[in-house]
Amino acid sequence: MHSITNLIFSFCLFFSSVLMAQTKLVSLFNDHMVLQQNTNVSIWGTDKPKTKISIHTTWGETISVSTNKNGNWKATLKTTTAGGPYEVKVTGTSEVILKDVLLGEVWLCSGQSNMEISLKGNPGQPIDGSNHAIATSKNNQLRVFKVAKAMDLTKQEDCEGNWVLSSPNTAAAFSATAYFYGKMLQEQLGVPVGLIISSYGATPAEAWTPMKTIEAEGFNDLIKVAKETKKINRRTPSVLYNAMIHPLIPYTIKGAIWYQGEGNHKQAKAYQKLFSAMIKTWRSEWKLGEFPFYFVQLASLGWPGQKWIDLQQAQLKTMLSVPNTGMVVTNDIGSIDCIHPPKKKQVGERLAYWALANDYGFSGVEFSGPVYKSKQIKGAKIYLNFEYAPNGLTSLDKEFTDFEIAGADNQYYEANVKLTKKGSLYVWSDKVKQPKNVRYGWKSYIEGSLYNTAGLPASSFTTEEN
Repeated sequence: MHSITNLIFSFCLFFSSVLMAQTKLVSLFNDHMVLQQNTNVSIWGTDKPKTKISIHTTWGETISVSTNKNGNWKATLKTTTAGGPYEVKVTGTSEVILKDVLLGEVWLCSGQSNMEISLKGNPGQPIDGSNHAIATSKNNQLRVFKVAKAMDLTKQEDCEGNWVLSSPNTAAAFSATAYFYGKMLQEQLGVPVGLIISSYGATPAEAWTPMKTIEAEGFNDLIKVAKETKKINRRTPSVLYNAMIHPLIPYTIKGAIWYQGEGNHKQAKAYQKLFSAMIKTWRSEWKLGEFPFYFVQLASLGWPGQKWIDLQQAQLKTMLSVPNTGMVVTNDIGSIDCIHPPKKKQVGERLAYWALANDYGFSGVEFSGPVYKSKQIKGAKIYLNFEYAPNGLTSLDKEFTDFEIAGADNQYYEANVKLTKKGSLYVWSDKVKQPKNVRYGWKSYIEGSLYNTAGLPASSFTTEEN
């Protein structure tokens, strides 16, 4: 009996050593991947402890590192100007060859269902122009790594997913927002673009935030939820960060785009602090400095009882307070009855304007809609000043709507709006003789009517100090 037990034990030891004696990389590193150009990129994996790992690339980089006592290794590769295809050979106790590797621009695309919804749409929820987009999607310079949905209470070191090339056979399943973003970047930059899509519908920002940040920022209600949760779900604090973001770190990225907020609309007052902390923590964990982080403000929605405006204002304040962030306004392309508005092409391209102008030197491109700056009260009229409207304001041939004006009693009335010859505007109402404040778009559903001359819409705003 003892000999059989010893034989089984020996077999288990042998099988375990065979598994350890394999050179492995995390799932991000596979055929067709895109690595960030002109920088130092991280690459990592596992092998037998205290093993030399050699890495050779066909763009001319060769380095060696050793695994630690736990069998983990990480190296840094210097990349060159965009191009390819290249091969990356990793040699340890075995050999791994990664083929069809491109150097280009890499962006993380994350958030909840409006980032997740695919180019083909959902049942009963179309994406405008999806069939044409899918039919014309063949582009081996645009590649996507889609992180499989997962949740965990502890930080994970790997995730499931593969790099795939854009084509009619694959693009239908891509995030629509991310696809249109990446497509515009690839076409205008003329270099490979890699998109890492990590999204999960109906999720709040706290699920994407590390627990150490939630604790450090004093979100006691979220800490209590995390401690008392017996069965985790996608709303549990930190579980998506642990399983769908942490495994991506420190894969070298250029920046991130984000489409989320619906899951926090009932906690709008806390959202600015939470969202800002999440952004700062992601940047800190990646150790790439204040990389660009561009996000989408919630679109208009006409569901009864919904109150988007407070969350939209929290998003606006985040852009105004956190460095190197940008916000896309979508109050002109929302849907009165669908939480997933179909005009994702406009959303993706508006995100791309931010990147093209701020990260890639397209100096002639406007990237933000008008942002309220200041007011002057002149008699019964209030004159409004905006940033990001260098050639003035316009309604794009619509009627100006959703402006309200109030006096010291803070009672708001529908306001009249007039453009000056130079493209600024003033607001008044016969019901308010001594005006004090103006607000615009102060409800969940509007059909935005205020733009700059580049056709980018203004966020809802109030002139009240808060």
